[in-house]
Amino acid sequence: MELTFYGHATFKIVSEKGKKILIDPWLSNPSAPKDVDLGPYDFILITHAHGDHLGDVLKLARSSVTEVICIHEIQQFLLKNGVPRVTGMNIGGSYVAGSIKFTMVPALHSSSFPDGSYGGEPCGFVITLENGLAIYHAGDTGVFSDMRLIKELYAPKVVLLPIGDHYVMGPKEAALACKFLEPEVVIPMHYGTFPVLTGSPQALEEELKRLGVSCKVVALKPGERFTY
Repeated sequence: MELTFYGHATFKIVSEKGKKILIDPWLSNPSAPKDVDLGPYDFILITHAHGDHLGDVLKLARSSVTEVICIHEIQQFLLKNGVPRVTGMNIGGSYVAGSIKFTMVPALHSSSFPDGSYGGEPCGFVITLENGLAIYHAGDTGVFSDMRLIKELYAPKVVLLPIGDHYVMGPKEAALACKFLEPEVVIPMHYGTFPVLTGSPQALEEELKRLGVSCKVVALKPGERFTY
């Protein structure tokens, strides 16, 4: 599995069999590298309707080659805006496409479209690839104790957690999330894009050490790749 960080909460995953997945497709974010992959993607996942996560989906998903996966309310919004292939689902459910399973899990946040209308419940995704590797993108969230259930049910080896604070959990809370999830690798996200997002990977490492949690922190700069 190859994972590329495109800044903020945007990641590209290429599976063992070459399937391309884009999560929270804000490829025009201020941190994004100039050489972002504009697709086409096999799948685009959206964790909630805020503009910094809905991102550039209307430009990226104009062809039926790309399947967008999101909560029902976002599905309806995208269909009305001409996106041809959208699968809506809801929290607790799983959707299998080929040999990849997408499971929608809770997130503690809010969700609204640019006009302020309700965007459905925010979520995270557990992506189980063809070889059984599970990756958890937590979306925008605070820590919650039911992350233990995500560990028990899906055992993600790689977790992508927000650490910026203010709008999402900070390093202290993210470290506790790692204690609940017990991943091998944590990749921080949703920090540093704007001045208010003050959390840092260094602070996360300190909090993990304080809690005695031994997972590896992989802090990617926008454009950098991680291979598992």
